Amino acid sequence: QLTDLLQQYAAAFRDPLMLQPPEWFKAFIYCEAFLQLPFFPIAAYAFLKGGCRWIRTPAIIYSTHVATSLFAILAHILFHDFSKSEHAGPETLRQRLVLLSIYLPYLLIPLLLLFTMLCNPHYKHVEKRKRK
Repeated sequence: QLTDLLQQYAAAFRDPLMLQPPEWFKAFIYCEAFLQLPFFPIAAYAFLKGGCRWIRTPAIIYSTHVATSLFAILAHILFHDFSKSEHAGPETLRQRLVLLSIYLPYLLIPLLLLFTMLCNPHYKHVEKRKRK
């Protein structure tokens, strides 16, 4: 079952955020469900079709939102005192770094997308509108 899998993950990687998420983390989960997930099929269409410059602004919004969310999560993992948590959290630096490594790709991929949208000449090109 999925709940068993979640329990095993949380125990193996000492991730109490998944078992008892704080309110700020729940807000990120709602943002993911209602903002990020709808972006995926739109972005998939744009990137698979190719040549869709209109994806630049939505991709910049998406990637900056996700990166900002992940900075908060990563800071929580690195600096929070988990000794008072109901569920086991990371106690050593090594455990914190292992848990950090689970979340890190969710930061790196949006940053790569942001870098692509800002630096790739294909997406930077501004089309001039025809004058009537």
